[in-house]
Amino acid sequence: MAQGQAHLRHVESVPSVADVPAGEPGVVAAGIYVAGRRIRDISIDEAGAWARKAGHVVWIGLHEPSLELLERVAAQLNLHPLAIEDASKAHQQPKVEQYGDALFVVARTAQLEDGQIAFGETHIFVGRGYVVTVRHGASTSYKAVRDRCESCPTSLTQGEDYILYAILDFIVDNYRPVIDNIQAEVDDLEEQVLHKSLARRDIDHLYHLRRDLLRLRRAVGPVVDVCKRLEHADLIAVDKEMMPLFRDVLDHAKRAEEDIDALREVLAFVFEANMMAGQAQQTDVARRLAAWAAILAVPTAVAGIYGMNFEHMPELKWQYGYYMVLGIIAAVCSLLYLRFRKNGWL
Repeated sequence: MAQGQAHLRHVESVPSVADVPAGEPGVVAAGIYVAGRRIRDISIDEAGAWARKAGHVVWIGLHEPSLELLERVAAQLNLHPLAIEDASKAHQQPKVEQYGDALFVVARTAQLEDGQIAFGETHIFVGRGYVVTVRHGASTSYKAVRDRCESCPTSLTQGEDYILYAILDFIVDNYRPVIDNIQAEVDDLEEQVLHKSLARRDIDHLYHLRRDLLRLRRAVGPVVDVCKRLEHADLIAVDKEMMPLFRDVLDHAKRAEEDIDALREVLAFVFEANMMAGQAQQTDVARRLAAWAAILAVPTAVAGIYGMNFEHMPELKWQYGYYMVLGIIAAVCSLLYLRFRKNGWL
């Protein structure tokens, strides 16, 4: 928080106790950081005492915890009951809320699982001396974030706000592989529609892509708003020196949002182009059928006339009348065929 960078520079002596692994169900990791370095693992019931020590930051990672575990964490770190109620339930909208000098941030996650987009949520509690992440649903482990932060102790000395930035940056960066995968599929559909009408299977795939992009847009859009609030100074709990970092996350989120909107427009073009191609194909078929109907109308009309039961009709008694009628029919049909073919109807 705003005081996080300052109090990390005043480090108390660390008691020499054995590391306590955070191995209980729902707890992914729980550690203590001093001066940007991880000094030991702790249990949940120790978190409050360590977080109150000047210069110490407790970083706890939870994955789909039980309500009882969340209440234990809340009791240790004095988390707000409304935030705990939200964190215990999935399907929360991305948001940032301030409770005193603490923040509660919700962000939607997205990743590929067996070629399909899976969505999840991360709820982040940030306060003086602690950061708690709660993951629900599909979400990549934040071990990579921990490793990256621990590899750069100088940056990690900036405190809780830097950890919040690192987590949000990781979430936003994970949108990119999903968008790139959709981009490849959209490019393939766009290439197909330029050469031929899409098959029924491709049209179904197009609808699925549009639905996935809409869901992804609903996930990314609110994260942009979250980053905007963190990037501006309207939240007193955020250290002003961290604003440029949150601005960088905001830029990445905006770029992802713009790419999603561009892909939605391309899919709309592909759909419209396919509809126009289908209509053109139907028009071409209708023209061909009309041309053949006009050609076949000639022998039909002549045969109908000479099929009438009248005794006195021209050329009925002429020995070459039959051949003359066939010649006229062939000549007229050939003329019509050549005209229709010249006009592109056949």
